[in-house]
Amino acid sequence: MKNILLVDDDVEVGKTLSQIFDSSEYRFHCIEDGDKTLDMIDNTDADLVLLDVNLPTVSGLDVLKEIKSKNVELPVIIISGFVSTENAIMAMREGAYEYITKPFQIERLMVTIAKAVGTTASEAGVPAKLKAAAGLHEDEIIGKSPEIVEIAKLIGQVAKSDAAVLIFGESGTGKELVARAVHRNSERSDKPFLSVNCAALPDTLLESELFGHEKGAFTGAHARKLGKFELTDGGTLFLDEVADMSLTTQSKLLRVLQQQEFERVGGEQTLSVNVRVVTATNKSLVAAMKEGKFRVDLFYRLKVVSIFLPPLRERRSDIPLLAEHFVNRYSQLTQKQIKGVSKEAMQMLMNQQWVGNVRELENNVHTAVVMTRNDTLQCEDFPVFSDADEQVPIDFEAIKDDYTKMIDDLLEPVFDKILNISAGQVFYHLQSALEKSIIKKTLIRQKSNQVRTAQMLGISRNTLRDRMQRYEIF
Repeated sequence: MKNILLVDDDVEVGKTLSQIFDSSEYRFHCIEDGDKTLDMIDNTDADLVLLDVNLPTVSGLDVLKEIKSKNVELPVIIISGFVSTENAIMAMREGAYEYITKPFQIERLMVTIAKAVGTTASEAGVPAKLKAAAGLHEDEIIGKSPEIVEIAKLIGQVAKSDAAVLIFGESGTGKELVARAVHRNSERSDKPFLSVNCAALPDTLLESELFGHEKGAFTGAHARKLGKFELTDGGTLFLDEVADMSLTTQSKLLRVLQQQEFERVGGEQTLSVNVRVVTATNKSLVAAMKEGKFRVDLFYRLKVVSIFLPPLRERRSDIPLLAEHFVNRYSQLTQKQIKGVSKEAMQMLMNQQWVGNVRELENNVHTAVVMTRNDTLQCEDFPVFSDADEQVPIDFEAIKDDYTKMIDDLLEPVFDKILNISAGQVFYHLQSALEKSIIKKTLIRQKSNQVRTAQMLGISRNTLRDRMQRYEIF
């Protein structure tokens, strides 16, 4: 028989679990506060602790720390009815076996408990229901979707180690928030956290940004500069858009990861550092490796632990929480008394595709808070619902050969959104999209005749074939 210690001030929870579980297999011992937990563990020879977060006189998370300091092997399942992702991270970081929310999904709870005490090899599942809590950390991860709960738990598990973490996800999903959460919950939390966008700097400047340079190392190097690795010594360095790093810089990064040492650009002194590296990308590194643009050995160095952030359109249940959070944030910043978002506007927010993900949602809420004259945000307050997306009439007589003006007129209503969702890659995205669109439309009008299409476009047929292959136009 397995002894389970339940620490929860809600006595009905203990009664319910005692009735549901087989009394010949499990015996529940219930206490209503955490101050007697350690004594009860010894007295009952507990095999498992079910521990509520919110107890009358002490935090369940503090009790968890005490339990683990006495007996690191004893499984503890954290339970809570009012939680945040920060609680999930903290619980897993401190060694909780699992993190479960109320109301319980009984079948899953039974599987989890059985697995924790070693009576079955069945896989455990965890119900997920989170809501925004008061006093959110500025960069706290917000959400109630099962995907976000699992991410929070994974952060808690990996934070205390020094394992390299690779974060995948589209632009705007919150990859840096995850990186900051890893750092904030690690043993390095009192040390620096610095970030570098690898796509925003040309290769020569990126190398200097990471490793620093000596005076006179290159034209314009008028003084010694310390790189991010030196400045982050003891802390965490976040490298965003790592897929855009050149092979040369990749090899130098690999050396730092392997040996924790490097030289400044133009320098001869070998410097040693102790830095945890967290990286992120919105591109496929597998595809980059196949194309020879990313080192295989570096990929496996960076991907000790991988975290995938799903796009906002695949976790729509998080939209109301995020919208509420951003309304509160920007209401305070603008000193407005905004109560929230109207039902009609919230439904429209839920229906949007949000190609820019959380960043795009935040931008729209910010604009709505600034522009509204109401105490509740209405549909017309949001730029995503404005008339700016309506087709712009073009006066071809006035344009004549001035295609720049035509493109200006077409882009102007939507350019702020493009900047928002494609920061750091605006030129690449627009150039590729325009080229692909022109070729596709011309091919259609020329009934897929490549000779006539090339003539109409004013390019060679070889160039046309190259572009068709590049953009997968068939």
